[in-house]
Amino acid sequence: MERKYFGTDGIRGKVGEFPITADFLLKLGWAAGRVFASEGHGFVLVGKDTRISGYMFESALEAGLSAAGVDTRMLGPMPTPGVAYLTRTLRAKAGIVISASHNPYYDNGVKFFSVQGTKLPDDIEEKIEYYIDSPMTTVESSELGKAKRVVDASGRYIEFCKASIPTRFDFSGMKVVVDCANGATYHIAPHVFSEVGAEVIVIGADPNGLNINDDCGATKPQKLVAAVLAHQADIGIALDGDGDRLIMVDHKGEVVDGDELIYIIAKSKLTAGQLVGPVVGTLMTNLGMEHGLDRLGVRLLRAKVGDRYVLEMMADHDGILGGESSGHIICLDKTTTGDGIIAALQVLAEMYDSGKSLFELKLGMQKYPQVLLNIKTGKTVDLSNNTVIQKAVSAAENKLGDKGRVLLRASGTEPLIRVMVEGESETLVNNLAQELAEGVKKVIDA
Repeated sequence: MERKYFGTDGIRGKVGEFPITADFLLKLGWAAGRVFASEGHGFVLVGKDTRISGYMFESALEAGLSAAGVDTRMLGPMPTPGVAYLTRTLRAKAGIVISASHNPYYDNGVKFFSVQGTKLPDDIEEKIEYYIDSPMTTVESSELGKAKRVVDASGRYIEFCKASIPTRFDFSGMKVVVDCANGATYHIAPHVFSEVGAEVIVIGADPNGLNINDDCGATKPQKLVAAVLAHQADIGIALDGDGDRLIMVDHKGEVVDGDELIYIIAKSKLTAGQLVGPVVGTLMTNLGMEHGLDRLGVRLLRAKVGDRYVLEMMADHDGILGGESSGHIICLDKTTTGDGIIAALQVLAEMYDSGKSLFELKLGMQKYPQVLLNIKTGKTVDLSNNTVIQKAVSAAENKLGDKGRVLLRASGTEPLIRVMVEGESETLVNNLAQELAEGVKKVIDA
């Protein structure tokens, strides 16, 4: 069924523009409450990142849930994977995260977790959409939902993260720079890494409601690179605004992306005899990762872009490791969703066991040059049925042969067309990407 409101990662947009408005979030809270209330008594957890609009939307959701007769437990600032974990362990009816992940402060969104700590099933989202388009009512006053705050939420999640690696790991003597993107991990990630023994230098941990993901974090690791080099640190860890993405920096100041980190974790699990099933990437996963895994005898499967689709394919093929080059890394043997802190701990553990630096660990995978260009669009463009574009794609693929790939797709979270080209020759890749981008722009303008 085609979704009217839900996208690949919940509901997201610019604050003040439909559907990211206070009145819509009130109705969304009520609609979700109606669905969850029909499944029996219980409460819903609500967490958020640090963007200023979170206060407004937190109140709106809580009011809507209350009107539907559902109790709310407020978590305050909490990473998305932390909400997933607490939803599961506190046996909540569902978990709600108010976040636009890696987007700027002026965007926001809402995503849901089931009692199992996973994304909501399609049929539940369909029921919520049905109630969104229905007249809003309020239960009798005696049945209104109540709201309470979970005071030890951050401590619970910190302990869960630490427990994802055995207690034998002691990172004393390791200097780590952690960039919290001025987001939801600001009061959590520094504690996790210091409590497992590392010397921690913290940046991007002063949120003011407007600086989330602003020139920092997993999407812009330049400040982290500078800090790693300035402090002569062993490693840098960059999270995004809601803590479900991870990008790292090695001691030489080189950025290590999600594909390279997944390769390192896969090789570590394989060596330990713990890798189960194939590794799942996406259409954007670098061809070098596929070749690197192939040399290890590990199969890579490609899902559509979006951690929702990665998770679905992992479940279908009984895999425990998957993710995206953007830094969504899912370790299903540790948790139920992408988690930047837990993924980072797995990499640190491999550094500890192998005695190798992050720079050395990534050498087993040789990344192909990959160019990704984003083209803004205010309208829906069906590239698959455009003859001019498809001819240009075919011509580019012929030039690359079996040593490269071309991918055109619409973003699931932003009004963008993404053009991706990768291959052995950086010059050829750049030229082909520019040619395709110009062709797409002409189609959009026409």
